[in-house]
Amino acid sequence: MGIHFDEQKKIFHLSAKDTSYAMEILKENYLVHLYWGKKVQSFGNSNPLQFLDRAFSGNPNKEDRTFSLDTTPQEYPQYGNTDFRKPAFQIQLENGSTITDLRYKSHEIKQGKEKLLGLPATYVEDAKEAETLEILLEDLVAGLEVKLTYTVFADYNVITRSAAIKNVGTENLKILRALSANIDFREADFELIHLPGAWGKERQVERQPLRPGLQGIESARGASSHQHNPFIALARKNTTEDFGEVFAFNLVYSGNFLAQAEVDQFQNTRVTIGINPFDFSWKLGPSETFQTPEVVMTYSDQGLGEMSRTFHELYRNRLCRGTYRDKERPILINNWEATYFDFNAEKIEEIAAAGQELGIELFVLDDGWFGKRDNDTSSLGDWFVHEEKLPNGLKELAERVENCDMQFGLWFEPEMVSVDSDLYRKHPDWCLHVPNRRKSESRNQLILDFSREDVCEEIIKQVSAILSSVPISYVKWDMNRHMTEIGSALLPSDQQRETAHRYMLGLYKVMEEITTAFPHILFESCSGGGGRFDAGILYYMPQTWTSDNTDAISRLKIQYGTSLVYPIVSMGSHVSAVPNHQVHRITSIEMRGDVAMSGNLGYELDLTKLTEEEKEAVKKQTAFYKEHRHLIQFGDFYRLLSPFEGNETAWLFVNKEKTESLVFYFRVLAEPAAPLRSIRLKGLDAKKKYIVENLGQVYGGDELAYVGLSVPHDIQGDFQSYVWRIKEV
Repeated sequence: MGIHFDEQKKIFHLSAKDTSYAMEILKENYLVHLYWGKKVQSFGNSNPLQFLDRAFSGNPNKEDRTFSLDTTPQEYPQYGNTDFRKPAFQIQLENGSTITDLRYKSHEIKQGKEKLLGLPATYVEDAKEAETLEILLEDLVAGLEVKLTYTVFADYNVITRSAAIKNVGTENLKILRALSANIDFREADFELIHLPGAWGKERQVERQPLRPGLQGIESARGASSHQHNPFIALARKNTTEDFGEVFAFNLVYSGNFLAQAEVDQFQNTRVTIGINPFDFSWKLGPSETFQTPEVVMTYSDQGLGEMSRTFHELYRNRLCRGTYRDKERPILINNWEATYFDFNAEKIEEIAAAGQELGIELFVLDDGWFGKRDNDTSSLGDWFVHEEKLPNGLKELAERVENCDMQFGLWFEPEMVSVDSDLYRKHPDWCLHVPNRRKSESRNQLILDFSREDVCEEIIKQVSAILSSVPISYVKWDMNRHMTEIGSALLPSDQQRETAHRYMLGLYKVMEEITTAFPHILFESCSGGGGRFDAGILYYMPQTWTSDNTDAISRLKIQYGTSLVYPIVSMGSHVSAVPNHQVHRITSIEMRGDVAMSGNLGYELDLTKLTEEEKEAVKKQTAFYKEHRHLIQFGDFYRLLSPFEGNETAWLFVNKEKTESLVFYFRVLAEPAAPLRSIRLKGLDAKKKYIVENLGQVYGGDELAYVGLSVPHDIQGDFQSYVWRIKEV
């Protein structure tokens, strides 16, 4: 690891674990991109930039017609100065002009990694873990400085980037576009990978060849969204799970974002990622600074699998924080699909008692415990106990659950307000709204204006009062609608387009204060399931409810797609009743259990209605999961068969010592005259001997990898699963 600057050649060479990144200060102090990829010992610029006169590509210096920003790979391109591609950055001056001309001014190399003010980001616990390069660019005419920050990690193939924009002049500036990172590749022979979806169908894997022009994804919903995830990757066309190069980008942000690839007329590819410039601007007064979110950039020359394991390891260890970062997560029972809003203390205690008998460790009380909440039309914002439903209070209910030898957890939706609520009646201007426009509702609710400090303080006070007065060990933090009529009563007219980003800054402040004040609580985020499953939220809450769709077959694709970026320990996954409440499919409890225990295992059904046979199955599942929980939650994850490519899915977990592994196989539909299937394993030590406990046979790790295991031919019927248990001998 290291950052080296060649004073003579004016070249920066950044080295992480097994990747290099190079830049050059070129011509009239323009900062250009040279290389990102496999690590090289030293960078001599064997493949220098070539310059020639290109028709219709303008020249900053009329004396040199071979040099144009339109044909030069740049680090942080701007608008209006001979580059006709999409810029990473654009501002407007008070005279109305939107042209900038950023040039290199200075740089500084530092040990370690500093925090981003008000924003989530990866971190180090020891300064020796990373080095950081800060490059200062300036535009003297605009009175503007942009600080580009690059951090390289010693133990990861990761480079993080962000930009800080400072007004050093005497006039106001308006930021129109402030993306976090830009990479200009000198080629276009890639495939674009991203994770589109919908509610109940999150993070489906999409892969298509790059074509001339723009291809990209975005959210303008006020959240990272079910529809798109703030992740894209460029992969070589022959890249598989195990072979080939991939360049991946993940934005550590939970709001509106843009990620796109632009292929120009010369087959160069520009990748940009950051805050969505649509409906965004930011007034930057003299001496003020705007900080962009961080981008995590991961390089792999060993396929998508190694890319994912890099993200997993980094996020588990240097993004997630707090007591539960390295702690095994409990098996829970959530009452939502068991009771919905219709429950009382006796029913909750009954479910908790049943859970304890089955080996479950945590009871989570979902929606309906507060205000006068008997359906979804009222009481959001009134975070006090529903006395008619729970006349003896929440603390008494929590004690009942604890008397069943179960921990107690609670659902909140702190960002929302119902029109039928005491809070809204008292403060109707506290929601996002625009004067003289209707306040559109979704799920009968409005969104509180977290860009306002008074709103944030009130929510911190209300939620903290509950958490400090009731023995709570888990919180499910939900967010069940996206933004419309985005405006704030406190912001002046020329700053209204700041509202969505200021909301995110307010949300991060609220989450920081609450999670810091209650470090013993495991916080799980949720947004109608997986609508805000992103690295920004993981910084505050180490796990996320992966999807409201609990159907085991649907979850194969959802969890597989999610695993491209996010660690298994961050995925909440539940066994629910059949017919499934979302897709009405009937699957066996064994299949549901095997899918759910491929994440953080939980249950979401009425345990009191299980048959004796189902109870025995649940007991076996919870016992099995407890035995292998650490392996699943903190081991290395390998994808074997993709649900996006066929009727079967398979994946495995292996611990760091490569002494223990679990292999999961799933088949969706039975078929006549089906071929016999074998699975080659990954991640084991080729030199070690392992016993496959199901078979009672010992094999070498090399044989399991190259020859494989036979899938039992007697697995019959639709919706089947099988698990192999493997240990070193």
